[in-house]
Order: sequence, then structure tokens, then C-alpha cells
Amino acid sequence: MDRKQLIAHISETYNADIEYLWENAPDCGIFRHADSRKWFALVMGVRRDRLGLKGSDTVDVLNLKCDPLMHGSLCTEEGIIPAYHMNKQQWISVLLDGSVTDDMIKGLINMSFDLTDKKPKKGKHKKI
Repeated sequence: MDRKQLIAHISETYNADIEYLWENAPDCGIFRHADSRKWFALVMGVRRDRLGLKGSDTVDVLNLKCDPLMHGSLCTEEGIIPAYHMNKQQWISVLLDGSVTDDMIKGLINMSFDLTDKKPKKGKHKKI
């Protein structure tokens, strides 16, 4: 999945449009929940050497929220690393260079979307 396909998938599946927030990082975009405005995905171009990878060319990466219990095992998969520029226990970076299957990327986006969704307020129970 490349950046263009990713943007189309998220827009169609989650009704979330990409937002470009930073003038000094025009290729860095976020996706938020419509109701809570919480981020669930961030896409950006990063030089491979800044990710601890070989080479100095730029690769698109997708940062996603991750279940901390799955973080370690996910980061052993090719194309998935601890998050660049985010909390490394709760976020992962997925390389959009073909090393991760589209189905895996879609599943990880779904997990991130669910993990960042609004939580019910404590103490607010339905009356019977």
C-alpha cells in the first residue's frame, strides 16, 4: 500500500480526511476521529537512516497506536518498527514500502482506530 492508496482507504473506511498541520512538514498528515478529534494515524516521509535502517532515501511511514501487549511481537515483523517520533511502547511505525501486506496494514489501522476511540465515562451507567 502506498500513500495514495492509504489515504483513499482511510477516507472511505473511517470517514476521516488527511489533515496537514505543520508548515515545516508539508508531507506529514494526520487522521482523526470525527467525534473525539483524537489522532489514530499519522503518515510522513522519513529518511531511512533516521529510522535506524540502511540508506538515506526517504520512505513513507505510518504511525499507529498499538496494544502494548502486541508491541514487542509486531516489531519483530519486517517493515514494522517502534514508532518514529511517538511513544515507543504505545505506537508503531509501519513502512509503506511494500514490506508489509495491505491486509496487515488495514488490520493495524483498525486496531489503532479502536484504541483511540472515545471511551465511555466512568460512573455513567444506564439506569434500569
